[in-house]
Amino acid sequence: MSSIKKIAVVTGSNKGIGFAIVRALCTQFDGDVILTARDEGRGQQAVTDLKKEGLSPKFHQLDITDHDSIVKLKSFLQSTYGGLDILVNNAGISYTVASTTPFSEQAEVSVKTNFLGTLDVCDTLFPLLRPHARVVNVSSMFSQKIIKECSPENQAKLKDASITMDTLKTILQDFVDATKSNTHEAKGWPRSALGMSKIGVTVMTFIQQRMLQGDPREDIVINACCPGYVTTDMYKFKGHKTIDEGADTPVYLAMLPPNCTSPNGNFVSDRKIQQWG
Repeated sequence: MSSIKKIAVVTGSNKGIGFAIVRALCTQFDGDVILTARDEGRGQQAVTDLKKEGLSPKFHQLDITDHDSIVKLKSFLQSTYGGLDILVNNAGISYTVASTTPFSEQAEVSVKTNFLGTLDVCDTLFPLLRPHARVVNVSSMFSQKIIKECSPENQAKLKDASITMDTLKTILQDFVDATKSNTHEAKGWPRSALGMSKIGVTVMTFIQQRMLQGDPREDIVINACCPGYVTTDMYKFKGHKTIDEGADTPVYLAMLPPNCTSPNGNFVSDRKIQQWG
């Protein structure tokens, strides 16, 4: 009897930490690993580079801000594998400190990509998760730092243990709207588009873990993590970790053994559960 082939998907993985996550999973995961990228040419080149290392990832186009693109990936996974075993939500964007893009635009695009895009991937692909699946939402130390820069009232909303996804979406939209009228600081929000979008990713994870607790599929584990300060173009190559070191915690979470109870629904950095916020 032929066994079902296992499958892992890493979003935004043609370069940087995502590329290193694919590289590590190709050696540690007993199944196919799909490298995704918005740009087909860059994605195929990344696959070619890994094949030169003796690895064999597969490629699928994915733009997390394009719902149709996500649905195409879902259809492919459904028809080819009948499910999904590992999902690493790594895709995201960050503006440089020197960026001249208006802050309101940075806020809108960051939240749309990093938070809403990641949420759309989850909402679309979660029905495919098999028992014992692992989900990793790559967040950032910025979510840890920036929540402390929110007003006490806003911190309380974001740390509310019973916060719903709809409430979280409303909070992030309120932040984006406030940047357009330049009232975000008066309303208790920090001046960090990346930080606010990654707060969304972290809190989203806590909510998803609560929602999965009642799921009939056993042992689906989800965590958020910070890869650390990694030498990538996102940080102008100034980080102190290599991309492979940055991939360590996401891969550790993706490979958590069956029936693991902790970490689950946590924010993890350097393989340790962090007291978030």
